Amino acid sequence: MPTVDFHDVSTAGLEASPVAQALAGLRANEARYFKNKYDHTFTVVPAADSPDTVAYVARVLHDERGITIAADPLQTSQFQVENLQFTYVFYADGLAVNVMYAVDDTGKRAVGFKLSDGMPVPAELGGFKFARQKSKLAGTIRGSYFVIKGQYPA
Repeated sequence: MPTVDFHDVSTAGLEASPVAQALAGLRANEARYFKNKYDHTFTVVPAADSPDTVAYVARVLHDERGITIAADPLQTSQFQVENLQFTYVFYADGLAVNVMYAVDDTGKRAVGFKLSDGMPVPAELGGFKFARQKSKLAGTIRGSYFVIKGQYPA
């Protein structure tokens, strides 16, 4: 599993994206966040090697909001820090989707969307409002989320 380096940002595994550099910056931004907050090393695998991870995210999106992501998945990451299970899918259009799922019944559960700098809002996410965040690694990141209502243990 390749480690995502947030000091020397690489587009490895994301070359099929028209916004590969911005998506690599977004991926590195996530890696830096988890290293700083949880001392977790962020790793990724090709989506082709992790179909169950892609299917899990697709199921949560479909069951919760009827959303089907049109773009091809490129990479995934799945890990647990403290009592939170995180599942990421990075898509070719520059979208990153993460499912944050508390393993206890009282914790936070949500789906987050982040758009790489320079990509348009995908049609399937047109109903969401996106907040802007500046990042040295990723330029301007636009993000949104929704709270998960159902049960989706990974």
